Amino acid sequence: MSSNSHDISAPKRVKHESTLNHYLSYIISILLTMLAFAVVLYGDLDRSFILIFIVTLAIVQAVIQLLFWMHAKERGHLFPLIFIAGGAFVALTCVIMAVYWVWW
Repeated sequence: MSSNSHDISAPKRVKHESTLNHYLSYIISILLTMLAFAVVLYGDLDRSFILIFIVTLAIVQAVIQLLFWMHAKERGHLFPLIFIAGGAFVALTCVIMAVYWVWW
């Protein structure tokens, strides 16, 4: 027998994220939430600007949650991302149609 027979069954090491990434994404999420709250609390801004700003912050925060907490940036997560994008497309289509139906 050769000495290389044990190399096949040796477990491979998986590279894990550091906790710094989790802390950083948590702090960014808290800052985005505080920024949205501050914009609403200020209240003297244009209503349409506030709405667009908060929706933009929500989209940025959702992307951060997907990348850091749900590990969507790692390999092997293509199909879940496709289904999430499909669900977002269906939800957005329903919202657009509901607004069109009510106002038209």
